[in-house]
Formats: sequence, C-alpha cells, structure tokens
Amino acid sequence: MGMNCTADFCLVPMGTESPSVGAYIARCQQILEQTGLKYELHGYGTGLEGDFTEVCEAIRKCHEAVHEMGCPRIATDIRIGTRMDKASSLEQKVQSVRDHLSKGAAETVEESKRDRVDDEDTGAVLAS
Repeated sequence: MGMNCTADFCLVPMGTESPSVGAYIARCQQILEQTGLKYELHGYGTGLEGDFTEVCEAIRKCHEAVHEMGCPRIATDIRIGTRMDKASSLEQKVQSVRDHLSKGAAETVEESKRDRVDDEDTGAVLAS
C-alpha cells in the first residue's frame, strides 16, 4: 500500500436535463461503496480516505459512471491531504475540532502554540 490520504470532493454534473443531480450523486455513492474505502456523504460533497491511488481511482470511477448515465460534462473540486508525521482520518479531523470547541477556542489556541513544535498543523478550517 502507498501513501494514505484524506480527501473531499464535490462532483457536479453539468448539462443535464434537470437542475436536480441527486440520482447522479447516488450512483457515485454506490461506486464508493464498492471500493471498500471509508467515505462520508455531506451536503456539498463526499469525504473519502484511504490509499492515495485508490482514492483518485474511486473519483475517476465516479466520473465514468456519471458519464455513462448520459451526463455530457462534469466539474469536480477535489481537496486531498496527506500526512507523513502521523496517521490521519476524516473522523480524527472532526474530533480534533470538537475537542478544541469543548475546551474553548482561546484556550486551545494557546495549547496549539505550545504544541506547534511537536505537531505542525496547517490548513483550512476543519483541516486540523
């Protein structure tokens, strides 16, 4: 197995007869279920984690499936994160933010400054 990653992608079918894209997204969820990768649907995309190559392949398979449904064009936004210093998962990222919230944001900012030498987290909100 290669490099692990966490990813978030939003696949947007374009040029469809209806503005509703639920059937296309449902098909993507079926594809993801078949991969065996861990994934979680949310309101504007899907979180996905696993081997970097397998994650990219799963997104490619989603594209193929949506095209096979007759969609002429797809635009997809993808964010992929990798860490080499410690294991990371979608669940861990969310839990980290919840832990900060339970302690109080100001307190955890000071803790983060002290811990920065041991754990250099950077990125957008929820990318802890």
